[in-house]
Amino acid sequence: MRRPISLRLALMFAAAGAAVFVVSGFLLQFALREALTHQVREELSLRVSLVETLLVKATTPEHWAERIKPKLDAMDVARSGAHVWVVSDDARFRYGDQIPGVTRLAAKPGFGWIAIAGHDCDLLTLTHTIEATGDRPALQLVMAKDPAMFWQTLEAFRVSLAGIAIVGSALVAALGLWIARVGLRPINTLSRQAQALNPNQPSQRLEADGVPKELEDLSVSFNGALARLERSYKQLEAFNADVAHELRTPLMNLIGQTQVALSRPRKAADFEETLQSNLEELERLRAIVNDMLFLARADQGATTRDRHEVWLASEVRRVADFLESLIEDKQVVLRIEGDIHECIESALFRRAVSNLLTNAIEHSRPGDEIVVTIGREQGASCVSVSNPGHPIDDRHLGHLFDRFYRVDASRQNSAGNHGLGLAIVKAIATMHRGTVFVRSDRGVNTFGFTVAS
Repeated sequence: MRRPISLRLALMFAAAGAAVFVVSGFLLQFALREALTHQVREELSLRVSLVETLLVKATTPEHWAERIKPKLDAMDVARSGAHVWVVSDDARFRYGDQIPGVTRLAAKPGFGWIAIAGHDCDLLTLTHTIEATGDRPALQLVMAKDPAMFWQTLEAFRVSLAGIAIVGSALVAALGLWIARVGLRPINTLSRQAQALNPNQPSQRLEADGVPKELEDLSVSFNGALARLERSYKQLEAFNADVAHELRTPLMNLIGQTQVALSRPRKAADFEETLQSNLEELERLRAIVNDMLFLARADQGATTRDRHEVWLASEVRRVADFLESLIEDKQVVLRIEGDIHECIESALFRRAVSNLLTNAIEHSRPGDEIVVTIGREQGASCVSVSNPGHPIDDRHLGHLFDRFYRVDASRQNSAGNHGLGLAIVKAIATMHRGTVFVRSDRGVNTFGFTVAS
């Protein structure tokens, strides 16, 4: 099973606490060791100074034997964990067992270490040279101090610190678990709200008020996603209703005409006329299905496949030639302004222009002029089709490129227009990394789209 976030945070807190304890303990141990070593050295330096004051008074062998050596014996330094050696070229001025380690230390003044039987650890030493005077040659005073007591203190500190680290890490983990659970309560609250969302109530939202700052963006984003889902759900409902309406009309026509034809005996010419009418309805159904399939492919991320450089004005003229009969029937005038060299998929581009021109022709009156303008807008090639017409209310402008959307709710002229033409223009623009736009100003309505290389 996956570990809960609270447990993960508690373990991370414990790991972080343990790391801090270990590093802090190492530094404290190092500092304590240095402090204890410094204390031992200070004590050695003080004892060396006292013994040096005594040794400098010895100027003759007799004075050494009668006064200095007894005083060294009487100092009882061994009981305090200290040892004294005096090394000299003259055997009469030596003191202590002249073991090899002492001879080596005597050759090098300063602090050092020596191992002596009977001690668990090395002894810290300090060697000091006493200049020759009178009959006495130069002396090497070597004093050693057993630091075992200090190392025991350091070991006790190390054990205590390890215990503190273990207990402290456990406390940090426990507190971290409690803090994590308290800190994650807003997430649990949002989770319960999300679980309570009802698919039959798409207007539900998470309570974003009072949530921590870190979760505010998440709540707002989630509510935004719910809002988009609600809009998509409503659009899907409307789309289903529109599809049903668009398909129902030709299907009812097919059924009705067929039933009438079969209601009584008919001549061959009558059946031919019925089949011709049914063929028109079937062609309309095929057009709706093809357009819906094209839009479905566009929604799935289909892109252009065969793009090449062309002059856009020439492509528009080819569409105008194809629609020449329709233009003549409507008695409108078509004018093309501007030209741009652009990389497009010609078939799709011509289909988008054809839909815009057909839309403009259908909404124009005899004698009106339709203007196709080709230019550049915000770094993209722009094609717009303008025609005189009734002003379009602002509430419709943002929906005109939606599927099956019509300004006229009564669906007049639905026989020749099934409401997908502008939606296909939008899909083609998207496939060319472009956008669509519509403007209605001073009796002129303009529909257009952009394409980008």
